[in-house]
Amino acid sequence: MSLTLYTYWRSSAAYRVRIALNLKGLDYEARPVHLVNEGGEHLKADYRELSPQAQLPTLIDGDRIIRQSMAILEYLDETRPDPPLMPADAQGRAKVRELMQAVGTDIHPLGNLRVLKAIETEFGADQAAKEGWSRRWIQHGFDGIEALLAEGAAGTFSYGDTPTLADCCLVPQFYNALRWGVDLAPYPTIRRVVEACQALEAFQRAAPEVQPDAPA
Repeated sequence: MSLTLYTYWRSSAAYRVRIALNLKGLDYEARPVHLVNEGGEHLKADYRELSPQAQLPTLIDGDRIIRQSMAILEYLDETRPDPPLMPADAQGRAKVRELMQAVGTDIHPLGNLRVLKAIETEFGADQAAKEGWSRRWIQHGFDGIEALLAEGAAGTFSYGDTPTLADCCLVPQFYNALRWGVDLAPYPTIRRVVEACQALEAFQRAAPEVQPDAPA
């Protein structure tokens, strides 16, 4: 069945899914949905019919519609299990999910576009305040992730010596950390793991700046 991904070049949630698709060697059609133009294409009626929460990404797999990046990541791993992006054992899968959620539920929701817009329009935050807000929550999250990785699960990658869904989540958040000017010196394990990931073509082809809808 053909795969279609509704995506945006700088969406870290869509970035996660692009990495997983590439790691599995899956061809897909990218359909960009601009989050800023015309007030946000994701808020328009035609996209809301596809995604009632008006969020990216959305994956179409034949006649199936899968929303929410974490659900999409696990769906891909269950329906296209080779190569696996989750460990074979329950404890290993729990550790990978722990690392995934440290990004997906603890850091990312506090720094996405709708939150930054809200603290600007409803609470008067200027650009400097929005940048400081983003750095604060990324640093808080990275403090925890660095400790989790240092517990011993990390090998070459976040868990062991092959990429997992934890890496699909970590690398886009690292991109956001660079974007917001986070001091990354306190996070040597995170930096080492991200460097290993970014050496792989699958991660390189998923990067925001090489997406078809990225600004020239």
